[in-house]
Amino acid sequence: MATKPYKGFSPDWYTDTAPEKSYRSVFKWGDPAAYKVPKENLYKLVKEIFGLSDDNFKQRKELGLEPVEYDIPVTLDDKHLKALEKIVGAKNIATDNYSRLTVAYGQTMYDLMRLRKKIVENVPNAVLYPETREQITDIVAYCNENIIPLYVYGGGSSVTRGTECMKGGISLDMRKNFNKVIEFNQKNQTITVQAGMMGPALEKILNEAPETLKGATERYSCGHFPQSFEYSSVGGWVVTRGAGQNSTYYGKIEDIVLSQEYATPIGYIKTDNTPRKATGPDVGHIMMGSEGTFGVLTHVTLRIFKYQPENRYRYSYMFKSWDDAMNACREVMQGEFGMPSVFRVSDQEETQLMMRMYGITDSPLDTLLKMKGFKDNEKCLLLGFTDGEKKFGKNIAKNIRKVCKKYGAMSLTGIVTKSWEHGRFTDPYLRDNLQDFGIMIDTLECSVNWDNMEQVHLDVRKFCKSRPNTIVTTHISHMYPQGGNLYFIFITPLEDLHEFKEYHSGILDAIQKSGAAISHHHGVGKLFAPWLEGYLGRTQYSIFKALKKHFDPNGIMNPGGTLGLDLEEKDKKFLREYK
Repeated sequence: MATKPYKGFSPDWYTDTAPEKSYRSVFKWGDPAAYKVPKENLYKLVKEIFGLSDDNFKQRKELGLEPVEYDIPVTLDDKHLKALEKIVGAKNIATDNYSRLTVAYGQTMYDLMRLRKKIVENVPNAVLYPETREQITDIVAYCNENIIPLYVYGGGSSVTRGTECMKGGISLDMRKNFNKVIEFNQKNQTITVQAGMMGPALEKILNEAPETLKGATERYSCGHFPQSFEYSSVGGWVVTRGAGQNSTYYGKIEDIVLSQEYATPIGYIKTDNTPRKATGPDVGHIMMGSEGTFGVLTHVTLRIFKYQPENRYRYSYMFKSWDDAMNACREVMQGEFGMPSVFRVSDQEETQLMMRMYGITDSPLDTLLKMKGFKDNEKCLLLGFTDGEKKFGKNIAKNIRKVCKKYGAMSLTGIVTKSWEHGRFTDPYLRDNLQDFGIMIDTLECSVNWDNMEQVHLDVRKFCKSRPNTIVTTHISHMYPQGGNLYFIFITPLEDLHEFKEYHSGILDAIQKSGAAISHHHGVGKLFAPWLEGYLGRTQYSIFKALKKHFDPNGIMNPGGTLGLDLEEKDKKFLREYK
């Protein structure tokens, strides 16, 4: 995605298509041919904050343009490879280096930094591309019988090392063949799909339902739009308990899922699809969030929603302080007049960054804001929109305006929100070009209550800022009557892997010490796993271990640290402080 030509010096941003079967084609975000160049305002800000000059941007670093090459032999016995090939067919098994690497790494900065340095580890022995539920069931049974580690790969947007094959074994790539609609039920307003269905494909099918789905007379939406939407799968949403940017209205994935089906080492499980029940603990919620440690998710039945984009009311407001913005958000969430769809507020530093990025600083609007008492590094931006029936959305927008006015906010209309919508799924492309020059961008998020939100915000930012010359922006990305999710983005010059791990771990330490939940929607994977038992406490965590033993007695499902279920005590964090 091109931007306006720079007036001054412009770095040689990489805008070519990533070479086929190169390292860059594995680690770059999304479409191999797509890119997003930082606007000149952002480039100038990066130089200013990090104390850099144009000279620092005259030589690109590790671009990863070389073909994937590494020396990790296939160690799985040939008899097992032949048996697995018999299950899926010769066209649906791969043991070449490139195929094995494509399913091993995700999108956390630790993954991207390793790939740029051509550090390859923890790849599977083979990749399988199943076509049917029966094939998956047979694969799970065979791996269980022969004690072969089994991993699953969906869209590849994990930021928790969730798909990394720590014990070798095999990986099921669900994208290629296992991505079809199984059933559409207009009367119940549900759709059942295979777990490898990608987000954009599902949304297109639903938006065009009268043309694509038998028996459909209306258009629908899935209601689930994470920032990784373009490269995430339905199965990935479910097993990590994900959330979309519109979750304040539609709900997190656990509010959207009606039923699930899993192939587990002890047999096939299908949860019931009634809307609510009182039949003991909910097995669906036990399986959701298990991240492939109990079994392979095969089918998902989702609640769907009417597609009514013409009813959308967009709004944006500027507040004079973070405290005013948080109080207004809480009042809206507790107002009981209906929930907006997107509802997010940026803190002081993120707001200032956005003003610079979008060319508002020193503009007539900036002058007007200052005249009205909105100070730099204090003001905070709220933006969002409503979904649903037209009068319903209009009433919500009216009440939001009323609350914002009460807290002294200034309306910036829906233009700001439209600008944000335009780039909300493409911002990750910025990471590639900045990292080409040694600037890394990564994120962490945590779920908090209103009464400790300010303290968590202060504590986590304090640690993030302990690294000199670091941009740390924060926004409340998802909100509820009782609290919300604080989403931290940190940008800093950093190329050393050990240094990154130390810094990332320190941020997780700060989140845990602050009393927040260590994840709201990213999941846990292997990267956050050392903190999970400390967060939950031994008694509660022992339930997870008992479930693991029940569903996967031989420990073949996503082994190597996922959810911390097979971590050694020495590798866990904060067990003394959090019991």
